[in-house]
Amino acid sequence: MSDKTAIVVGASRGIGLGFAKHLVERGYKVIATERSRSDDLHAAADASDGAITIANCDVTDMASVKALGDRVEKGTLDLLVMNAGIMGERPQPLDALAHDNVADIVHTNATAPIQSALAILPQIKEGGTIAMLTSKMGSIDDSSGGANLYRVSKTAQNIFARSLFEEHAKDRSVGVLSLHPGWVQTDLGGPNALIDVDTSVSGMLDVIEGQSKAEHRFVAYDGSEIAW
Repeated sequence: MSDKTAIVVGASRGIGLGFAKHLVERGYKVIATERSRSDDLHAAADASDGAITIANCDVTDMASVKALGDRVEKGTLDLLVMNAGIMGERPQPLDALAHDNVADIVHTNATAPIQSALAILPQIKEGGTIAMLTSKMGSIDDSSGGANLYRVSKTAQNIFARSLFEEHAKDRSVGVLSLHPGWVQTDLGGPNALIDVDTSVSGMLDVIEGQSKAEHRFVAYDGSEIAW
């Protein structure tokens, strides 16, 4: 095992759990988070020969985020994966938008993950990476409407991610990637989605590890750039 270290926030199932498993295969030590107990994550940790350790974290609770960051020494973390998020109730037509439902999903999917990444940034080493799990549904260029709450939350996250890079990460040569995982066969994506978790996560890790310089990009799991 190498001395590379990663934190995966939101690793109880699906893409986050896939990240934890694939990172171990690539030689990382992984701190993987859950909000409530995930038997699948604990099974992966048990099978990892100590490479996966589990922490409790809720991105909307900054005390738990601070406790997570305190588990890693400053300047030693190679990769932070922010995977936490919700879809929200469906459907999401424009005439159903209200202060409470907009505030809830934007905070959970955009504000809280960015604030969490900012809080953990001092732990990331120069040349490290913050990977923000977003969606092509947050692209204004690509949007066909619908799922308005989810779309606006991911568009907001993308804007915050650019600010995170320009205002905080760039000076320390830390890259920020807004990653679209594809349409994935998870609880969120459903069984008819186009790709499985392994394909998505393996592709995103190739993108992460292929970064040659600190920058902010909006990019899909297969390396293709996504229009803003």
